[in-house]
Amino acid sequence: MCGRFTLTLDAAALQSHFRQFIIPPEMQPRYNIAPGQPILAVPNTAERQAEYFLWGLVPSWAKDPRRYRFINVRAETAAQKPAFRAAFRRRRCLVPADGFYEWPREGKKRTRPYYFTLADRRPFAIAALWERWEGADGSVILGCALLTTRANALVGQVHARMPVILPPEAWEAWLRPGEQPPGALETWLRPYPAEAMQMWPVSPEVNNSRVDAPHLVEAQRP
Repeated sequence: MCGRFTLTLDAAALQSHFRQFIIPPEMQPRYNIAPGQPILAVPNTAERQAEYFLWGLVPSWAKDPRRYRFINVRAETAAQKPAFRAAFRRRRCLVPADGFYEWPREGKKRTRPYYFTLADRRPFAIAALWERWEGADGSVILGCALLTTRANALVGQVHARMPVILPPEAWEAWLRPGEQPPGALETWLRPYPAEAMQMWPVSPEVNNSRVDAPHLVEAQRP
């Protein structure tokens, strides 16, 4: 799974990396983005405008949004699962990030987290799905869930799953508006090459979602 990630660039720096998208100028760097918080995403609309979505997709058919908030979706089954198959065909998005955290487990106990980035520290785009939920009282939730796949050899040292990092050549296909057949998209949903990534242990303070500061991504002794 992917339970925390970062986007540590400011708006101007992020815009320079994602020139084909419109990044909101008020965007601030984040070092500990957690489920239930707003996350920046580029939906598959013609405008290519990055917007804020709740990290937690609520299916449109859900009666109680508190019971159905998916932060991750398995890429292998997203096109078939009732909660995600419509979004997979029609409502896809990219989530900009520059790193993510994973925790090894000892039994049921979480141990020190590890931080993963690309080897060149450039930002990247995570494949995701979005959904619009409307309540009987008129309330609206624009929710988003990240796609995950099996871990590559690097991430696999810590966790069995990792987010789907889409290469730039896949962005246009993933963000194409309208309905797309799953077969045209699933070819991109694979582990990112391990040799193009790096990792290091970081502070257990990452466990506290209220802590959001630059020191969280600094390397610590294992």
